Amino acid sequence: MTLRSAPPINLSRPPRVQAYEPDPALMAKWTPGLRAGPGREPANGANTISILDVIGADGMTGDGVTARRISVALRSITTEAITVDINSPGGDFFEGVAIYNLLRQDPRKVTVRILGLAASAASVIAMAGDEVQIGRAGFLMLHNAWAVSVGNRHDLAEAARLMAPFDAAMAEVYAAKAGVDPAEAAAWMDAERWFGGAEAVEAGLADGLLAADVTRDAGAQPEAQSALRRIDTLLARQNIPRSERRALLAELRGTQDAAAPVTPRADDDWAAAARSLIQTLT
Repeated sequence: MTLRSAPPINLSRPPRVQAYEPDPALMAKWTPGLRAGPGREPANGANTISILDVIGADGMTGDGVTARRISVALRSITTEAITVDINSPGGDFFEGVAIYNLLRQDPRKVTVRILGLAASAASVIAMAGDEVQIGRAGFLMLHNAWAVSVGNRHDLAEAARLMAPFDAAMAEVYAAKAGVDPAEAAAWMDAERWFGGAEAVEAGLADGLLAADVTRDAGAQPEAQSALRRIDTLLARQNIPRSERRALLAELRGTQDAAAPVTPRADDDWAAAARSLIQTLT
């Protein structure tokens, strides 16, 4: 059995705190479609879990990485070691905590490979690895837990009180990995600190640089998907109900699909329209 230094996070979602969706700024820095290059996969590819999407159920597509999916994947792997590939802008912090605890509790060796970005909740998940590798051009991003709260000043003060233990728990997790005082880790979070590959290794948040090449999936359409997700997040922050957001995004996708045969510039025109809407919302 592997004995990990990573502490457990013994916290559950407060009933009055809503799930956080990735910040548009993080979505803009995320490059979807990354994967380990050819010939660089582990000897047994069946032992690899891919976390290459937002954390939690994606309200736009129904995709996303959930604790339930990771639990099923862990049960299906029969090898003595597990590799977890991460490229995610984060998402639902509480779902990330559940995934972190699942990986931490697994008795097998867990190697985490940060292919591109491990931000927010995804950076917490990365800390569950016995060994953490990061790409030279990869990033770890640490910040305090985000949540949505509505109400008067007393409600907002209560929301802040409820979130404080989650920030403290995250600081403990980062500190345990880096071998620093939790106060230093808390300062990283307060500053919304970005660590490049070499910086993450120097800080102790990663054990080494990723030896594997990283490539983009040729079949992926990351720009369009990223734009839609950023629009969805911005609409959510405008307190637009999920049903209305789904209807608007479905209309946008339908416009994109219908326009494609008309002109070779259709995708560019749609992307420009999406960027304009993002600028309007921000």
